[in-house]
Amino acid sequence: MTEVQRVDRWLWFARFFKSRTLAAKLCAGHKLRVNRQIVAKPSATVKVGDILTFPQGNRIRVIRIADLGSRRGPAEEARTLFEDLTPPEPARDAVAAAAPNRPAGAGRPTKRERRDLDRLRQREDS
Repeated sequence: MTEVQRVDRWLWFARFFKSRTLAAKLCAGHKLRVNRQIVAKPSATVKVGDILTFPQGNRIRVIRIADLGSRRGPAEEARTLFEDLTPPEPARDAVAAAAPNRPAGAGRPTKRERRDLDRLRQREDS
């Protein structure tokens, strides 16, 4: 028989969430997928080899379970529980990086600044 573990416990053991309650809320909010299937309950079980997909901050994390934990140990131990399959963040476009930055509180852009921005955006679209 294969070993299984509750998904909220595993997420907590692997240190993706500070508390098991936060991990359970993710599951209850239908924001976690296990092998592409949406999980609705924190009591759903996972096993070694399952792939989890969930939002964390402003990123979508894709994780393969490498081992089931027996405790919430130090971060070094937690990193051995999973393999991170999250694709790297795309590089910012050179055009977007060249966009002028306005200091906070500088008010509305002037007509000239607005026209410059429009020209820059037109170059992006072509």
